[in-house]
Amino acid sequence: MPRLDCRPCLLLLISTCAIAAAQNDSLEVGPHAQALHDSALVVDTHADTPQRFLERGFDIGSADPHDKGQISLDKVRAGNLGAEFFSIWVDPQTTPPANYAKQAFDLIDSVYQQAAHHPDRMTMAFSVADIERAHQEKKFAALMGIEGGHAIQNGLGLLRDFYRIGVRYMTLSWSNTNEWADSSGDINDPKVQHHNGLTDFGKQVVLEMNRLGMMVDISHVADKTFWDAIAVSKAPVIASHSSARALTSAPRNMTDDMLRAVAKNNGVVMVNFYAGFVDEDFLKAEAAQSKAREGAVQEALAKQKAEGKKPEYMDVEPIEERWLGRIPRPPLKSLIDHIDHIAKVAGIDHVGLGSDFDGVSGALPQGINSAADLPKITQALVDRGYKDEDIRKILGGNLLRVMREVERVSQQIEETPSN
Repeated sequence: MPRLDCRPCLLLLISTCAIAAAQNDSLEVGPHAQALHDSALVVDTHADTPQRFLERGFDIGSADPHDKGQISLDKVRAGNLGAEFFSIWVDPQTTPPANYAKQAFDLIDSVYQQAAHHPDRMTMAFSVADIERAHQEKKFAALMGIEGGHAIQNGLGLLRDFYRIGVRYMTLSWSNTNEWADSSGDINDPKVQHHNGLTDFGKQVVLEMNRLGMMVDISHVADKTFWDAIAVSKAPVIASHSSARALTSAPRNMTDDMLRAVAKNNGVVMVNFYAGFVDEDFLKAEAAQSKAREGAVQEALAKQKAEGKKPEYMDVEPIEERWLGRIPRPPLKSLIDHIDHIAKVAGIDHVGLGSDFDGVSGALPQGINSAADLPKITQALVDRGYKDEDIRKILGGNLLRVMREVERVSQQIEETPSN
């Protein structure tokens, strides 16, 4: 029997593995991409780090090399992240409805405390001018967005209060339908009372946000809620952390018709980095384990309640991380495909970055482990042939344009005499 020569196959295997590695964790950022990234004003519209501030006393100035968090002052400096919208997310599973607003105020205070502790490196920002000023001063700009309209407890007064203390966008719903906006998270649950989109009060909320100058965020919402918000809003809307449903079928993602509607509205879709929103295989694997994973979470919450402890998100996070860690992380290419798709369908002026850092239990594409890895996205866009000026738009320019227009519409409404 002749002996087979396996050397060509072995060489091919080695070559294939090397190419795969180069496309993933070891993606090299070249001089041009690095210089482009370092000169851009990079804006990310969603990070759940306030949960770490409030529940674990995390210091954003920490230089602990063992910290698994995705946001710290060292990491944002390494990745040239100029501005971050910190998520003010009130967990409806662990917070009594009467305490929604209080929990939101506590989370907001936690962001202010971080800025106060690091005045030489970090500053609160409330406008495009503030972001640009912070960039010139080489300081990290901290902004805030409420994730889930349940936080306003059905009150326009609370909405105004949140704006006064710095909140600059609000996601109309989280994964739970509230009393005035349907969510994509439970839209198929027959036990939940739905409203066929936005109620009349929900439409008032959108209009009041326009008047205040607070960006209307349509991530998380049910499809009908999206279309109602687009029809009602007098200002551009944002999707603070959503990806493309044409590529990954998660209902949290946006259809091509929605992408085109956001473009017509002059808004922007900020691409979510979560593996389950940018990779279909990960999404299916996540769905297969969801019942067991949720059971483990509920068991942990029940144990905390039985022991008289207040259930907290940060106690659930390690459980989610262990389960999701069993699923292979998708390649960075999956994330870039979503940016590319939205740029092609909606247009280059209508796509940006909405990472969901510190809120995805470590389930990120290969090579993206923290804000320090953001230059890899710039390199990947350079590799796909994007022009420098268009990459700058994706990195932050598009969001700043939308925010500036929301500010203009607010001023115009204030200056228009009422009948």
